[in-house]
Amino acid sequence: MKPHTKSQRPASATPRRTPDLCDAYESLIADGRLRVLPPVFQNYGGAESMSGPVVTLKCFEDNGLVRQALSQPGAGRILVVDGGGSDRCALVGGELALTAERQGWAGLVIHGCVRDLSELIEAQVGVWAISNHPRRPATAGLGAKDIPVDLAGVIVRPGEFIVADADGILVSEKIL
Repeated sequence: MKPHTKSQRPASATPRRTPDLCDAYESLIADGRLRVLPPVFQNYGGAESMSGPVVTLKCFEDNGLVRQALSQPGAGRILVVDGGGSDRCALVGGELALTAERQGWAGLVIHGCVRDLSELIEAQVGVWAISNHPRRPATAGLGAKDIPVDLAGVIVRPGEFIVADADGILVSEKIL
C-alpha cells in the first residue's frame, strides 16, 4: 500500500528541500559527510517533512526499546531504528506515533515496517519506513541504543542530523 500524507505542512517543517541541500552541498556528499539514504523509505506519518538530531536504536522484531524511547521527551529529535529491514512485523503503529507527537519528537526513521496507517497519518510527526505490515512485534525490550546503525547500507550515528521530505532522507554530521 502506498503511503498517504496530509497536504498541510506543519510549522516545524524543514525550510530547505533535500534536492536543494544536495545541490548546495555536493562536496559533502563526495567526501561522505552528507549521506543520502537509498530510496526504499516512504513517509507514512502526518508530517510531510522533518529535521532534527538523531537518536539511534537497534532492535529486531521487538519494539520494547522503541516504546521506552518515545515515552521520553523528544525535544525535536528523530528516532532512527535499525530493525534489520524485517518485513515480518511492524515496529511502530498509531499509538507510538501519537506518543511521539505528544512527547515532542520530530519523527522516526524505521528500517522495518509500520502499521495502523490511518492513525499514523493523524500523528503530526514524520514516520519513514520501508513498508507496512499488520502484525505486532515482540515487546521484550531486546536490542541496543545509542550505537551506530545500518539503514539499508548507510551508517547513521547518534547525534548526527537528519533532513527528510518527499524527495528523500539526508544524514549529516551537523546541521545544514
